[in-house]
Amino acid sequence: MATVGRDLKNMELTERELWQKGPPYDLFGQMRHECPIHWTERFEEFPEEQGFWSVTTAGDIHAVSRDWQTYSSERGGVVAAAAGFPIELARAMFIGMDPPKHDRIKALFQAGFTPKRIAAHEDAIRAIVVDVLERLQGRERCDLVSDVAQPVVSRVIGSFMGIPKEDDAVWANLMNSTLGASDPDINPYGPEGAVEKDIPEIFERCRRLIAERQQHPTDDLTSVLVHAEVDGQKLEEHEIVMGFFLLVAAGNDSTKATYCSGMRALMEDREQLELLLADPGLIAGAVEESLRMFPAFAHFRRTATCDTELHGQPIREGEKVVMWYVSSNRDDTRYQDPDRFEVRRNAEHQAFGAGGRHFCLGTALARLELRIMFEETLRRFPSIQAAGAPTVVESPFINQLKTLPVRLSS
Repeated sequence: MATVGRDLKNMELTERELWQKGPPYDLFGQMRHECPIHWTERFEEFPEEQGFWSVTTAGDIHAVSRDWQTYSSERGGVVAAAAGFPIELARAMFIGMDPPKHDRIKALFQAGFTPKRIAAHEDAIRAIVVDVLERLQGRERCDLVSDVAQPVVSRVIGSFMGIPKEDDAVWANLMNSTLGASDPDINPYGPEGAVEKDIPEIFERCRRLIAERQQHPTDDLTSVLVHAEVDGQKLEEHEIVMGFFLLVAAGNDSTKATYCSGMRALMEDREQLELLLADPGLIAGAVEESLRMFPAFAHFRRTATCDTELHGQPIREGEKVVMWYVSSNRDDTRYQDPDRFEVRRNAEHQAFGAGGRHFCLGTALARLELRIMFEETLRRFPSIQAAGAPTVVESPFINQLKTLPVRLSS
């Protein structure tokens, strides 16, 4: 479907048709050049929702990210369509807070996610990846999403949170169903069903974990949440649950999304894959290029706290401001040939946000997981190739594949 040359003034950016094959990169390119701050009047799925401003260039997203006083995470939530996720729940997560509370809550986890602390987990994470890949021995084909990425990321974040291994699949399904609620294959009940069915189950399961940690504290991150104090007071139950949700959701979606899309890009450009096989030292660059080209989350949102102006466009107090990382990471004023996957590019990107207070807590963990997953996959299956057309999650929020069928050996 052609997107270039569209009438931008009357375009609805979240229209389902635009996202059926993934982010509409050509359309974002047109927006960056013709209308870098773009107004979408309405939502197809949520007719009661207010419209929003789209921020599409790397420079403008950098400016919004670093100005939390003008662009609030707490005031209206962190996704474009607030109806898809209750504001009360968004505000219970530190990504849905503004300083100073955001800083105090985030600091509870900061010590556990320093590069040094994460590096200490390398052997354990590699053992998880190797265990999953070893299950594929003797198989000619598999699906990289369901057979590799999902079980790896579920066990890694599960081990950090203290989730029993036998519950990995249940939590993965709940996270996928909640965050991918706009895709009927993932959640046939849609966003309303996620709020009515999945979130209550998340609360109930989390309550049981909370009760266990209250009686028997451990050194996992769930215990950190349960026993943490902020300004001398323990977190309320819904804050614990949503803190748990945030960490498990991010751990479930981010690495899975970027690994699968990165592997797809390598299989579609054998020259780039051969570079990694010849020199595994380039894998760190392949990780960064995968993050640049395939950020796990297509957007995050802020709300203007006052009348302001961005890139010459007046923005009124209370209006939504949506930062599109799937656009900024392919900004052709910043990257040469931005739609080409180049493992030696080593460019900066905004896959983890664009700096400021909300820069992603899990950057070191994501990079370590991705490096190990690429290393171990290519070590075992150097002839890996596509074995059918992949499918993408239909969502303007999460940017990932649903399926990626591959042939493991030639």
